[in-house]
Amino acid sequence: YDAMCVAVKELAKQNGWDESLKDVFVWVDFSCIPQSNPSTQKLAIRSLAAYASSATWFVIVAPDTEHADLKDTCDLGTYQRRMWCRAEQVCHSMRNGTEGMFLAVGKGSGDLKRVRNDFFLESLHVFHGDLTCCRLEHKGSSACDRQSLVVPLLGLYGELYRAAKEGIEGGNDEALHSVKTFLREIESHQEEIFPKTFQRVMWRKGKRVVEEVLLFGDLIERMKARIDGGGAYVTDTNYDGTESTKSSYVRHGATDFIRHGVTHGVSNIKVETAVGELNDFKDT
Repeated sequence: YDAMCVAVKELAKQNGWDESLKDVFVWVDFSCIPQSNPSTQKLAIRSLAAYASSATWFVIVAPDTEHADLKDTCDLGTYQRRMWCRAEQVCHSMRNGTEGMFLAVGKGSGDLKRVRNDFFLESLHVFHGDLTCCRLEHKGSSACDRQSLVVPLLGLYGELYRAAKEGIEGGNDEALHSVKTFLREIESHQEEIFPKTFQRVMWRKGKRVVEEVLLFGDLIERMKARIDGGGAYVTDTNYDGTESTKSSYVRHGATDFIRHGVTHGVSNIKVETAVGELNDFKDT
């Protein structure tokens, strides 16, 4: 908590904001997610991608500290290993770049540092991150948290791919370079970044079951084919997905990373997700 307060004040100082912070709105993942109602909590967690991609600034607060329950040491390394932490970073950086991303690994005012330009490289491997649901082998759960990220990450990828293909409004060469850097890394490690399937451990009637579950399948190829063909793509969902998959525009952050009007989504290939099923792309 102390590190978070210091980080916000330092960010305000660096940007010349009013020291009272009266016009600053801070979203903190734990404090801003309902904790007492499990159903509401899960819905809020499914919306993390929307919050992360909509933020103008993104501060990773990860000083060395002891885990309240496990008593393990938590630091930037443990933060980077968690899937949801990687997902938050990717959702923000795909839409806004890394210019507005900072690290706060200490509790002093001088400990707020801008992330390196290549900081996203490890974070892009979202689905190799650690998950509590997997550690518990999905006992009492019908799906893995990995499945809930297919739609928002697919949509964000579509935005990047289309921006690189058609250019960014305003001729922002630096932003276009950043977009292409993301895409080059994704193209080089597509099977790792967007796995077609994954191994899921479940418990059914007291029996441990290991099964291969469809994750992205061929959705990335279909997304690229749709954009290459000049077709629009829209969200046609029959489930309550995260709001980031229903956006009618690509939000641009402080760096005008991407400014490109587009709607995105997926709707006849059957894809199992944590909140329902998706179909193949639909013409509009």
